[in-house]
Amino acid sequence: MAVITTGSHPKALWPGVYAWFGAKYDEHPQEYTKLFDIKSSSKNYEELVEQTGFGLAPVKAEGSSTAYDSHAQGVTARGTNVAYSLGYIVTREELADNLYKDVSMQRAASLAFSMAQTRENVGANIYNRAFNNSYTGGDAKELCATDHPSLAGNQSNELATAADLSEASIEDLTIQIMDAVNSKGLKISLQPKSLIVPTALVYDAQRILKSVQQSGTANNDVNAINSLNVIPEVHVNHYLTDSDAWFIRTNAPSGLCWFDREPVQFTKDEDFDTDNAKAKAYMRFIPFSGDWRGLYGTPGA
Repeated sequence: MAVITTGSHPKALWPGVYAWFGAKYDEHPQEYTKLFDIKSSSKNYEELVEQTGFGLAPVKAEGSSTAYDSHAQGVTARGTNVAYSLGYIVTREELADNLYKDVSMQRAASLAFSMAQTRENVGANIYNRAFNNSYTGGDAKELCATDHPSLAGNQSNELATAADLSEASIEDLTIQIMDAVNSKGLKISLQPKSLIVPTALVYDAQRILKSVQQSGTANNDVNAINSLNVIPEVHVNHYLTDSDAWFIRTNAPSGLCWFDREPVQFTKDEDFDTDNAKAKAYMRFIPFSGDWRGLYGTPGA
């Protein structure tokens, strides 16, 4: 158990330090809220369950009976809320002898920063692991795959041939989104909602999506992605670990969901025997995917 003692900041026991640095920096605005639909949770776990729907209506011959189809339960995705907690302990002597209030005051801010960073990293890991078959969803497939099983056969939310971010690859993936069908093979109005990229691709994304004419060419052709406003928003995420991977979120209901079970709580106490001061933070949540149609992507070429 780590304990902050007078030996942890020996310079704080004597006057003369001009400034202390390293514990507090400006923070990025919340980014995980752009990756998920934020919801509340009141249970130990949450489940997202697919309904299979009906197929196309067949021709009914004169005098014959109506055909009947089933409306059944499909795959189930379950997310169990996970608790995260972190704290620090300071000896009575350190608190008494520390001559710099900003050192001790920054500890609470540093703890809050750590909790915020934890939320961002846990959320981004759903995307970081999207192509990793060690992390599977309700259909036993990774989040982005070319062979999600369905009653209409295998379906895909990943480019068949991995490709780096470009005008052509965005067009290919958005066409795939607009051609999406449900589990019975019926066309659905799936639409791109946002492009999500790591920091390495933020400038390319802006050039591709915002150029009036085709980006990076001498052509006089219109930039169809821009003119049709195919992708309304671009979000850069600082916690994505693959510099080549990029994603498109869609309007699929119950796609990528973030369930907050217990918000961040900060508490403090004092140990009777040692007089040590304790402070801790606690939170419980779970991000996971229900309908894989909520996210399309490629790991890059």
